[in-house]
Amino acid sequence: MPKKTDKQLASLIAEAESDKIKDLKNTNERLLRQIDKLKDKKADLIEAVYQGARDGMSTLTLPKISKTTIPNKKTKDTEICVPLLSDIQLAKRTPDYDSKIAEKRVIEYANRIVKLTKIQRQSHNVNKCVVLALGDIVEGELIFPGQSHLIDSSLYRQVTVDGPRILYAFFTTLLQEFDEVECYWVIGNHGALGGRSRRDYNPETNADRMLGKILDTMFANEKRIKFHIPEGVDNHWYTVADLGVKAKFFCFHGDNIRGSMGLPFYGYNKKILGWKALASQGLMENFTHAVCGHYHTPTSLYINDVRVWVNGSTESYNSYAQEQLASMGRPSQFCLFVKPSKGVTAEYLVNLEE
Repeated sequence: MPKKTDKQLASLIAEAESDKIKDLKNTNERLLRQIDKLKDKKADLIEAVYQGARDGMSTLTLPKISKTTIPNKKTKDTEICVPLLSDIQLAKRTPDYDSKIAEKRVIEYANRIVKLTKIQRQSHNVNKCVVLALGDIVEGELIFPGQSHLIDSSLYRQVTVDGPRILYAFFTTLLQEFDEVECYWVIGNHGALGGRSRRDYNPETNADRMLGKILDTMFANEKRIKFHIPEGVDNHWYTVADLGVKAKFFCFHGDNIRGSMGLPFYGYNKKILGWKALASQGLMENFTHAVCGHYHTPTSLYINDVRVWVNGSTESYNSYAQEQLASMGRPSQFCLFVKPSKGVTAEYLVNLEE
């Protein structure tokens, strides 16, 4: 058999490489088509949830919200009520916690906010309430293997039935007491569909976000309430509640803070200082305070001149705080009062135990 010349070998190699390139192009095109199909499925899933919520709301008769007369003090000293709301994990089932207990505590929290406001009104005008909702409002269903056996209702009910009903009552209680209510809403890790191994889902598919948008729709005809829910993909995980020159709250859930022993104080320090540095360069919004949830153990700390609050949970002696942090983690939420020109002037840790 005659030996092939260098020119012939080069031609054969080029032909083989051309075939490989064609195969790779075909494979790439096939993968792109699959990605497009997955995107369509995600969009269909989001729309199906919202449509289910709209259909459900069309059958509801929402009561008219009446407002009590607020006594006005003869003073210009005005405060804003700023309750933190996080880690309800609606539908989580343990020996001493379930959806009914969660609902009872959320409603009790709203009533306690009203009582604390009346105390503050003895010396200040408090006509506005700004709720900072910090994620994990729902428990989810696919966060870890076997979770479906540890919940008392499906993700569908959490997002479109029980969640809207409970939080509609929560915000209605506030609207009966305040002239104006706002809510800054961020997502948590329990709302992520597909669990830890499938975080490629668009943030809009997060169940917490879906619930927030449903509430926004439910209150569409109530002009005294406004929801701020981050849009887009890049900055979906945080928002800044700008309540005044010395009252800018950086709101995030907290699952992006890592630690190995107890509350991750080093992690908070590293992240907050990093975000402040980015804000100083105009790459993020500036802030004076930071609030988060996730760790189920209420605490507050200073990082340089930034005051940080880590919110509690409504769960009873939650296992997360006990196992991961060796903490009791009693059911509780923070409620703050703020002067826009001075910052936080009063803080209450609201104990929600029966």
